[in-house]
Amino acid sequence: MKLSEKLAALEEQERKEAGATKVRTRADGKTTRRGKSASSNSSWASSKRKVRELVLAEVAPKMAGLNDVELMKEVRGALDRIVQREDVKVSPIERRKFVEEVFRDTLGYGPLDPLLADESVSEVMCNNFDDIWIERDGKIEHTGTSFTDEAQYRAVIEKIVSGVGRRIDESSPMVDARLPDGSRVNAIVPPLAIHGPVLTIRKFAADPFTVKDLINFGTFTLDLATVLEACVRAKMNVLVSGGTGTGKTTNLNVLSSFIPDGERIITIEDAAELQLQQPHIINLEARPPNAEGSGEVRIRDLVRNALRMRPDRIIVGEVRGPEALDMLQAMNTGHEGSMTTVHCNSPRDALSRIETMVLMAGYDLPVRAIREQVASAVHLIMHLDRMPDGRRVVTSLTELQGMEGDTILLQEVFHYRNLPSRDGRPAGELAATGLRPKFLDKLNEQGIELPAKVFHAHRAAPGQDGRPKSTRQVRVPSARELASAERAK
Repeated sequence: MKLSEKLAALEEQERKEAGATKVRTRADGKTTRRGKSASSNSSWASSKRKVRELVLAEVAPKMAGLNDVELMKEVRGALDRIVQREDVKVSPIERRKFVEEVFRDTLGYGPLDPLLADESVSEVMCNNFDDIWIERDGKIEHTGTSFTDEAQYRAVIEKIVSGVGRRIDESSPMVDARLPDGSRVNAIVPPLAIHGPVLTIRKFAADPFTVKDLINFGTFTLDLATVLEACVRAKMNVLVSGGTGTGKTTNLNVLSSFIPDGERIITIEDAAELQLQQPHIINLEARPPNAEGSGEVRIRDLVRNALRMRPDRIIVGEVRGPEALDMLQAMNTGHEGSMTTVHCNSPRDALSRIETMVLMAGYDLPVRAIREQVASAVHLIMHLDRMPDGRRVVTSLTELQGMEGDTILLQEVFHYRNLPSRDGRPAGELAATGLRPKFLDKLNEQGIELPAKVFHAHRAAPGQDGRPKSTRQVRVPSARELASAERAK
């Protein structure tokens, strides 16, 4: 179809839509304010749709062989020409905004681009093409923005999904993917999503959070960071547990930053999200089945294969199925210092979930044998919770101390306790329980010394905002500095 014919068809479609639109009027014949707003939005969306179609029609024959920079230049040039040539119903004041929106619709993710660029936004939730919500500072709010129509909405979803070699359609209506910056993406479309496609994007910081950041946020305390660094360097197996949106992946990233640079690390994930900074890292990602139902590679297969890749440590983004058995086997067969995350409500629930996932592997194992494997494989459970005001905090650091009968013994090393609230805001602190953990013996064998005071039970005096003073800006001392200070005493 020629460009002129395409333009004529679009204009005819626009006239039909305008004729079908009913404008509500008052009794005196004046158009209501709502009617004017709806008419204006419809005209804006219609103009964007028409210009976008014309830009695509003009640029499509030239796209072959263009890199990203050349393609952006070509699209922007075509956009400027078409806006000047066609009778676009946009005021001169709004023309720049109109051009930028069409440009984002053509090459980017449309109305999602400014939300993804906003560092204060941690989650983007699209319930439909005209119903977009975000999470900012732990609170959910409506954006008021929307896609032009459902066709553009579906095109953005397919663009994100195809970028990582996956697909989404009626035969495969659910998909996990990621954006180029590592942000986690989940999409589900009809017939599973009854009222239209649903897109959820969990954003990750371009500059990964460090332990200092988490201390300043109130997620960690200085004492907890000191203990965790010693445990990771001593190659203790750590399980990070918590509910949805509590920051498990972020905290797993921070824990991995304590791993010495000279070790070979293999990460295994459904969709690559971890942002490790060590120089020797191998990233593996699971693969869903193709259109014929074959070619699937599960996390369990990758864990098994990783054992043949000479790893010093194996980090699994999340265990949610039979791969839990292979992870326990890896921890028990010389691959110490491994880490993973699991969804649960408490440290004790984490053990129950692991038992259930091991049974999903299809082996008829007695419960006692599974618990013995868990008790010998996992050394620490770090549990996270999300506070009512949106803060994510570590609420428990629990040590597994072996078996007593058929029960796994747990002992809390750090525990979060609530403090009297001030100004209606919840307050609390993470403090040591005062109990001496068994893993100190292992740390001493490795030549790692910890100050005894980090395990002393004490209550930090709250600051003016009701939070303990340990959440102030701090500098995390190195293990050598801590050991020197302890010996000097």
